[in-house]
Amino acid sequence: MTAEENNAPETIRNAVQVDEADPPTPKEDLIALNEEQECKYQLMTRGLQEVLGSNIIRSKLAKDEHVSVYWGTATTGRPHLGYWVPISKLADLLAAGCEVKVLFADLHAYLDNQKAPWKVLEYRTKYYEAIVKACLRRLGVPLEKLIFVTGTDYQLSKEYTLDMYRLSAIVTEHDAKKAGSQVVKQVQHPLLSGLLYPGLQALDEEYLKVDAQFGGVDQRKIFTYAEKYLPVLGYKKRAHLMNVMVPGLQGGKMSSSEEDSKIDILDTAKVVEKKLKKAFCEEGNVSDNGVLAFTKAVLFPLLTIPRLDNHDTQGEFPSKDADGKPVFIIHRPDKWGGNILYYDYLTLEKDFADKNLHPGDLKKGVTDAINALLDPIRKEFEKSAHLQEVIENAYGDPEAKAKAKAKLEAKKKKKEAGAARRPPKVNESEQVGSTTTGKGESVSVPS
Repeated sequence: MTAEENNAPETIRNAVQVDEADPPTPKEDLIALNEEQECKYQLMTRGLQEVLGSNIIRSKLAKDEHVSVYWGTATTGRPHLGYWVPISKLADLLAAGCEVKVLFADLHAYLDNQKAPWKVLEYRTKYYEAIVKACLRRLGVPLEKLIFVTGTDYQLSKEYTLDMYRLSAIVTEHDAKKAGSQVVKQVQHPLLSGLLYPGLQALDEEYLKVDAQFGGVDQRKIFTYAEKYLPVLGYKKRAHLMNVMVPGLQGGKMSSSEEDSKIDILDTAKVVEKKLKKAFCEEGNVSDNGVLAFTKAVLFPLLTIPRLDNHDTQGEFPSKDADGKPVFIIHRPDKWGGNILYYDYLTLEKDFADKNLHPGDLKKGVTDAINALLDPIRKEFEKSAHLQEVIENAYGDPEAKAKAKAKLEAKKKKKEAGAARRPPKVNESEQVGSTTTGKGESVSVPS
């Protein structure tokens, strides 16, 4: 081992210890890296479900060049707890020295339903930027290479529009529909925008000048679409990093539109506790368990993210043992066995599968960890008059909206109940035994 290899950052080496249960990497001719470079690559790709184009990334690392990665999100509903899945990976990328570009797809958000005015979308973009930055700052990773981009900064340009037309001239309807099949709603009469969406996302890679795109594994077909068609336009192929899809608290996808399925990043500690108590967490079930999945995808990786030396942990996350080592703690009274300390996810999962860890105890541990993670972020937003103004202009008062909606629904139900109690009006000409002709003449009807 060379002197340079021996000096690989200890924090990065500790962060990327391979989990024995991780599936083996498929055999391919990977570009060789020294220890420090390999540690960076492992940190960038740990916990991912799949990586396409590994050597695109490894070739940059081998030359000690920075890797540029982008992640995009539409600025629609308020970011929820599920956003910590990609945000934790963005933290890994920043800790590994990557340039990270976060694309706020405001144009896509507008086209989604065309109900939100541009001024509202402008405030939502500001809110998303504040949330993402606050979460990453909470994790203590360097932010010098974090760049925010808005879709309308370039997606309405002459060059981008021309490339969109060029792409539509070579892509078949079959390929476009197939590419968006996992992320575009499939209906009998699909909108044309659903066929354009994969191409627009592919073009973003070129116009953002990145080496890789990061997203959920549900976007795999869009990624392979980009790998196929960008070179046809004369642009280079990019690498693609895909994280696992984490189920919501009630099973299925965590969604902003399903209140019980998601926890808002700014929800109070009591609301977090209430929602987690209602979460689906069947004893011994490790395959369809949103609480357990979040623990694996977010909480344990966050224990070992390399942080800045001067980072103030601000609170009790991550928890530390007596020796100062990061640990996931489940607090229990002594009469129930006392606290349990977990240093790796596999041990926790085995205990849960063997029914040695009760769902109530797991929920309590996850609730404590989430609240410790979110508390400094909540306080930051509560203290800032500017951020409160941004939230009000972006989404309005959620409590007032909820009360107004409940009042409207109650009024509607009352009206429907009143209509059901009233006997139907019957015209004289509509009495049993007679009816009218088109001329208003009465004719008899057989009984």
